Amino acid sequence: MKVKGKHYRTVWMEGSSVFFIEQNLLPFEFKIYEAKSYKDTCFAIKKMIVRGAGAIGASAGFAMAQAFLEDLKNVEEAKKEIEATRPTAQNLFYAVNRVFDAAQKSANPQKEAVLEAKKIADEDANNCKKIGEIGNELLNDGFYVETHCNAGWLAFVDFGSALSPIYVACSRGKKIFVYVDETRPRGQGARLTAWELENEEIPHVIIPDNAGAHFMSQGKIDMVIVGADRIAANYDVANKIGTLEKAICAKKYGVPFYVAAPTSTFDLNCKTGKDIPIEERSQKEVLYQTGPNKDGKIEEILVASPSSSALNPAFDVTPSELITGIITEKGIIKPYPLPHLFKREKLL
Repeated sequence: MKVKGKHYRTVWMEGSSVFFIEQNLLPFEFKIYEAKSYKDTCFAIKKMIVRGAGAIGASAGFAMAQAFLEDLKNVEEAKKEIEATRPTAQNLFYAVNRVFDAAQKSANPQKEAVLEAKKIADEDANNCKKIGEIGNELLNDGFYVETHCNAGWLAFVDFGSALSPIYVACSRGKKIFVYVDETRPRGQGARLTAWELENEEIPHVIIPDNAGAHFMSQGKIDMVIVGADRIAANYDVANKIGTLEKAICAKKYGVPFYVAAPTSTFDLNCKTGKDIPIEERSQKEVLYQTGPNKDGKIEEILVASPSSSALNPAFDVTPSELITGIITEKGIIKPYPLPHLFKREKLL
């Protein structure tokens, strides 16, 4: 995707450094962050300089490659450190294991680690492009679509998952309007999805997270499309907190509810959503908000009762029976009732 006419990926590797679009500063400032070591890349993942399923995966793969380049005596310890940065994101474990295994089997582990990490990033971008082409077939001209959190190109290496069908549809002349959930507590919808859509000149409006049911009840939403951070073997989906509420509301009002995710997000070792670890993040994300002051400097301010504490689960799990379909790069899965096994093997 392009920013001011220049093509960018969300994350990429040059030499031994990994570069990121600094997402904590968006949409107020566009800045590139350089991670010179695997520990720097771990910091970027943990502090959400980079976030989103595919982008986390690519970043973790690059971090694993950096660990090999640093010629560590114990790359297994580096692997554990990388895996501990974001425990819910399946793409992270997928990428780390691929790079680690490829390097371990090679006569030149450093070179092979870098090649495999870059291959994962390229696959992520290509798969998201395919998701857009497949998902476009679901979108009719004039559709009103609701999204939750950010599953656009900033959440992947390029193109995105949930937003990719919208980008393809609009590029082919369809008129699509997007309701953007603000997505508390970090505001990835209001800050990131809205910024992406503005750059692509796609009509949209930001709505409060708890307004989705209201607009669905009025018949103003034709479809919901969200991303995923991990999909269990029974097609239960972990995604940004609040996704479950949207799915319940969509079921109530007969609105199709789609998940868009590459097959690298599937974790067949998780039998159901109950087996998916849910990341608990700092209560500060709930109690404080960030934004630019009058001088343009990003500041953090308290927006809650000073003596109160907060709970901050980063994700929830949507049961498969609430999901109309999962859009992957290999086709659309209808998760309920559970598809026959051979169909799943063909897709996955």
